Amino acid sequence: MTNISRRLSTVGIACGLALGLAGFAGMAQAQTNMRINISVAKDSHQGVAIDTFAQEVEKRTNGRYKIQPFYSGSLGGERESIEAVQLGTHELTFTSTGPVPNFVPEARILDIPFLFRDKAHARAVLDGPIGQEMLTKFDAKGFKALAWAENGVRHMTNSKRAVQSPDDLKGLKMRTMENPVHVAAYKGLGIVTTPMAFPEVFTALQQGTVDGQENPLSVIMAAKFEQVQKHLSLTGHVYSPAIFLMNKAAFDKLSAADKTHFLEAAKVATKANRERVDADDAKGVKELSSKGMQVVENVDKTKFIEQLKPVNAEFEKQFGKANIDRIRNFK
Repeated sequence: MTNISRRLSTVGIACGLALGLAGFAGMAQAQTNMRINISVAKDSHQGVAIDTFAQEVEKRTNGRYKIQPFYSGSLGGERESIEAVQLGTHELTFTSTGPVPNFVPEARILDIPFLFRDKAHARAVLDGPIGQEMLTKFDAKGFKALAWAENGVRHMTNSKRAVQSPDDLKGLKMRTMENPVHVAAYKGLGIVTTPMAFPEVFTALQQGTVDGQENPLSVIMAAKFEQVQKHLSLTGHVYSPAIFLMNKAAFDKLSAADKTHFLEAAKVATKANRERVDADDAKGVKELSSKGMQVVENVDKTKFIEQLKPVNAEFEKQFGKANIDRIRNFK
């Protein structure tokens, strides 16, 4: 081999190595890892939501973004997780609206008891102009709200007695979400309210620190509350939305195409999440009864609504009657 050939060969090898290293660097930069978490188990309506979201993001971005799901409060309870997303120490979270009003006060209105006629009404409100307008309220607080999803219709459980009317609730010590609207309403029903992060609830029920709690059937089943609660009453007192939240700065760094990918992934995940809620609601009573829970299905909701009239009058002052009626009457 001539000197020129050797030199050309050396240059070729060097160029090949450089290109190879550049390729590896490009690959290293190409995949961005992010985390998303929930406070309940993987096998739940919320687990379905974040697993579907992770799959959709990875598929739509050709693997450039990988979302790692965490379950059962392993990264903290809902309030802690929302704080972490706001600060940017976590990129994403999926949460019920329970603690959300502590960060975005405008969302408080959604947690008013008996605000929605049923799940179909609630979904129409959230997917329509009212809900979409509210998503924009999160921007100024350091979040990008990707989509409304669903936690479900909340019912009451306790270890003391069957609950058929508000009178049966008086004096019961109940775990509530860290939500001012819930706390005010439940005090109006005579409940001794004990706000508590979700990861602490099972132990508190087991030890008798609280007598009961309230959650959708999906959560009651996923958390195995039938092991520490004897009575379930289908009060259906609150429709509980859920929401995909992303750190605003992290979202803003995405390309226009990737922003669309994340938003579309959240929509697909919401559909899967709601389908799981419907499935859980369809089988929940039978499943929980078979595991020993005593279920009161014929709850007289009119008595609960009547008992809450003074509290609702306060809510009308807080939120404006026209704003509440706009949601109640939405079709």
